Amino acid sequence: MTAVQSTRPGRLTLGRGSLIALVLVIIAIIASTTYRSDTAPRAGEQAKFDPARYGAATYGPKVVPAIKSKAVDIVTLSKAIADDTDAAGQKYGHRAGTGPYSYAVTLTGTAGSAKSGLLPVEVPGIGKARVQVQIGPAINGTALRDAVGFIAFGQFVNQVDYADAGTALNNEVKSKVLSSLDVPSLDGKKVTVVGAMTPLTADVLTITPISVEAAS
Repeated sequence: MTAVQSTRPGRLTLGRGSLIALVLVIIAIIASTTYRSDTAPRAGEQAKFDPARYGAATYGPKVVPAIKSKAVDIVTLSKAIADDTDAAGQKYGHRAGTGPYSYAVTLTGTAGSAKSGLLPVEVPGIGKARVQVQIGPAINGTALRDAVGFIAFGQFVNQVDYADAGTALNNEVKSKVLSSLDVPSLDGKKVTVVGAMTPLTADVLTITPISVEAAS
């Protein structure tokens, strides 16, 4: 039987065998076709960095335990920094490249009156160093990102994503720690703070907290 039959000039009709073969080809094409959303990454591309998702997945499960386990008493640390910054950093801190060292710290002292997003704390034995805790609304720096030791630039596509990771962790502090903190009530109370800092000098120690507890 001829596969293609001519019924009249200008018109072609497929034979039964050819029609079945065509249907099978169409089915095979459909079965092997992959459909992709317009927002999905193309082959060879990485998914767009989502800071909020990164912060939620990294802060509570990873950053908080790391800061708690590495936390050094701030009096001990401040004396070590004043004596030899590099030696203190190598012993207690972490840094990427040649930047300043970041540290996980713990402190207990008497809270003062908060001003300009900072809560001053008088820590016995700290000497002339000024200790202050970031309480928002703005949380500056990347101390949490840099102090834990397991977050590195090479894990990110570019500098923007690396910076956004630090901001995402700060945002977690605002929502998980500071949103429920009654800052005015802390004035004059004994507080214990755990967090991270990246001091440029031994005279001003600014902590990004993962916990702030006041004595009852």
